[in-house]
Amino acid sequence: MKVLLAVDDSKFSEAAIRMLIAQNRSGKAAVRVLHVVEPIETPYYPDLDPPYPISLGDIQKGRLQAGRELAARVTEKLRAAGVQAASVVRQGHIRTTVVDVAAKWHADLIVVGSHGRKGVKRILLGSVSDYVARHAPCSVQIVRMRAK
Repeated sequence: MKVLLAVDDSKFSEAAIRMLIAQNRSGKAAVRVLHVVEPIETPYYPDLDPPYPISLGDIQKGRLQAGRELAARVTEKLRAAGVQAASVVRQGHIRTTVVDVAAKWHADLIVVGSHGRKGVKRILLGSVSDYVARHAPCSVQIVRMRAK
């Protein structure tokens, strides 16, 4: 079974990681840990002349490096628990990239954590897990955190 685990650096992803480990003690699943780095959306200000204090390219490189480190940490955590895992970092919009990677890899299952946004926050920020569940080429497991 091929499982795509989409992660960010949040407690919601931690819950998804814990759930995946608990469900895959047999080590039969091949897990691909995916972290997506979104492009930096920049407004255009004609009054500002380059060079800017920090280039956007340098910022994006830093974000990609942080994403690689996160994916590597999660992969090692899974391996330590006996799960076959590898990691991949992609640039793009999170929603569509998760679905695209799952389709190209022929994943059997996508596992994502849910931030549990409601109301205006959900409208403004959207729901990655909702989009993935509606557009994925395979089954999707959305892991929610228990209320305390």
